[in-house]
Amino acid sequence: MDTYDKDFWQALDKLVEDSELVIDRPKGTRHPRYSNMLYLVDYGYLQGTSSMDGGGIDVWRGTDEGGKLDAVICIVDLLKKDSEIKLLLGCTDEEKTIIYRFHNESKYMKGILINRETL
Repeated sequence: MDTYDKDFWQALDKLVEDSELVIDRPKGTRHPRYSNMLYLVDYGYLQGTSSMDGGGIDVWRGTDEGGKLDAVICIVDLLKKDSEIKLLLGCTDEEKTIIYRFHNESKYMKGILINRETL
């Protein structure tokens, strides 16, 4: 892996380490505006950070005990006409698949999953 890649992941690690994780959409809840969207993995944000939508950086938190940042998903939302990065913390391969599908089910939203390489 390129040194710049390592620096990118370490910068994200620092954001996670220095921020409080808030889960505002627990697994099993529905999206507040789009009731057909069901969260099958805990979803929240890093308090004190900012993202394109004006809120904190979005986070998917999986069930893996370590809770390590091991992937990101970059999304494009054609309805909002924006893009964002979402961090995946402690997500199993099955949870990553669920998250990937969540962001690709609609013709209005598309995402690409980028797994962290072992450093």
